[in-house]
Amino acid sequence: MRLNEVQFPERPPIDGYGPGFFRIAGERHEGGVALTPSGVIAWNGLEDLDPLIARAGEIDVLLIGMGAEIAPLPPAARTVLEDAGIGVETMSSPAACRSYNVLLAEGRRVAAAVLPV
Repeated sequence: MRLNEVQFPERPPIDGYGPGFFRIAGERHEGGVALTPSGVIAWNGLEDLDPLIARAGEIDVLLIGMGAEIAPLPPAARTVLEDAGIGVETMSSPAACRSYNVLLAEGRRVAAAVLPV
């Protein structure tokens, strides 16, 4: 099998994660983070949607990582994001990290907001 290194030309990938942190482009970030086309910002969870909504024109799909396990997105949060024109997919944070990197490598207008495991 031939393996090719994935190139991320403009935006940093999620390199890894662990208890309470994410590693993005080699840099450790404590707590939740949001990765948007504008950059990486601290994210405090579902009560902190304003920074994501402010970037709605840059995002086609938002992957929300709910931590170690998948949890449902409250309907009010989904409505706010979708009304802003952002497609939303909810999953566990490990799945969101993997999906984000794949979509990023494809050049998609993707963002991820992930809570630590």
